[in-house]
Amino acid sequence: MKKIFLDGNSLKINDLIAIGRKDAFVELTEEARQRVSEGRAVVDKIVRENRVVYGVTTGFGQFASVVIDKKDVEELQYNLLRSHAAGVGNFFPEDIARMIMTLRANVLAKGRSGIALETLELLIDMINKNVYPLIPEKGSVGASGDLAPLAHLALVLIGEGKARIGEFEGTGEQVLEKEGLKPVKLKAKEGLALINGTQVMTAIGAKVLYKAINLVKNSDIAGSLTLEALKGTVVAFDKRIHNERPYKGQIGTAENFRKILVDSEIAKSHKDCGKVQDSYTLRCIPQVHGPVRDTMNYVKKMLEIEMNSATDNPMVFAEQGELVSGGNFHGESVAFLMDFLKIAIAELGNISERRTERLVNPALSELPPFLVKDGGLNSGFMLAHVTAAALVSENKVLSHPASVDSIPTSANKEDHVSMGTIAARKALEIVDNAETIVGIEILSAVQALEFLKPLNPAKPLIPVIEKIRKQVPCWDKDRYMADDIGKIKNIVESGELIDLIEKLIGKLN
Repeated sequence: MKKIFLDGNSLKINDLIAIGRKDAFVELTEEARQRVSEGRAVVDKIVRENRVVYGVTTGFGQFASVVIDKKDVEELQYNLLRSHAAGVGNFFPEDIARMIMTLRANVLAKGRSGIALETLELLIDMINKNVYPLIPEKGSVGASGDLAPLAHLALVLIGEGKARIGEFEGTGEQVLEKEGLKPVKLKAKEGLALINGTQVMTAIGAKVLYKAINLVKNSDIAGSLTLEALKGTVVAFDKRIHNERPYKGQIGTAENFRKILVDSEIAKSHKDCGKVQDSYTLRCIPQVHGPVRDTMNYVKKMLEIEMNSATDNPMVFAEQGELVSGGNFHGESVAFLMDFLKIAIAELGNISERRTERLVNPALSELPPFLVKDGGLNSGFMLAHVTAAALVSENKVLSHPASVDSIPTSANKEDHVSMGTIAARKALEIVDNAETIVGIEILSAVQALEFLKPLNPAKPLIPVIEKIRKQVPCWDKDRYMADDIGKIKNIVESGELIDLIEKLIGKLN
């Protein structure tokens, strides 16, 4: 497997996804080990000198003014983790849990947290040995970091909480023992070092972005299939038009369509039909899919900054031998990114559903109603479109920005919060819905093309259609629709159609 070195500064989204999928393992760089050891030495010195420092020799939040006796500073860390592990709801899936662990390890590798090297090494071992904590999805307001979910992670390191390895589930100690690992004994500040940060919202956000990048390419394939089925024109994708409005995403989208829609018997058959312009959902695809691409590029740039940022409080500056309190744990940056991304992904679903409507509506398509023979006896794609419409409507509600909300916590000490983790979780729902919406469009367009035979669509689309038909037969009469929708959703999510297209025409933008 690929080895990915964690140094706190250079982790990329594709690397993080690979770790989440168990396609890579991780290792600390020697420089990171040195920085961690130097940061820990500063904390140990502060404890020896009995200095008053937030979270080291004081309580937390509203209890920041309560000075903790030197003999109790280690118990303080255990109490912190136990009391803060207050999450509820379903557990995050294993890939997201692994990504959360990796991001936390990467931040600790910066040496600004005051963590002990052996504690960080145990976290690394957990990743590499496929031990993952059971972290509830709900309970973070996204300021002071993702306190509750990260506390559930941290409990496993001390042998408490819940964890899983393979099919075995148990306490942290039980699961660690399965791999010959032992819980650590926390020292001063370590509990706080493990839970202050934005790693939960960032891990979810990275998965959303990865899926969205895959989805926008699938959306171009869907749009190309629909354009062919509706006998649309490629004129609107003329390079000259898009160079006059030089957004990178718009230009790239138009180029994708020009590369896909080549050598089409269908296009040749209606070349002189007299139609001047297509509807907006066909003609303006570059002007919609393009801004989605631009949004994703921005989110990727900013999210990778967050992945490699120190988000602790207080922060250790070994160079000056100081701990300094601040607010890098606040998740507003990620909250904005997720809310922005939610809107972009929802729009992919919006325009896709409108294209599906044009396919199934005989007044717009010149095709059989709902794309089936013997309409009336058979309902065809009538309810497939209704499902797409339902998911689009759900996405509109989910797209409401979480970041505009705030609710004071911790006796008003934490009086403005980001809701970044809620924004990220909503974004994950939206992209899952959008994958199904685009899948329904693909399924509908492939069915519509059956009625244009023996004419063939653009050559790059032929292996795509063949791939789909291997799993979803032609809809000759009504059958169980949910299975077909589930299969096409999986195909979209897998990226298989993109691979097929790219083997023929090169990389899509």
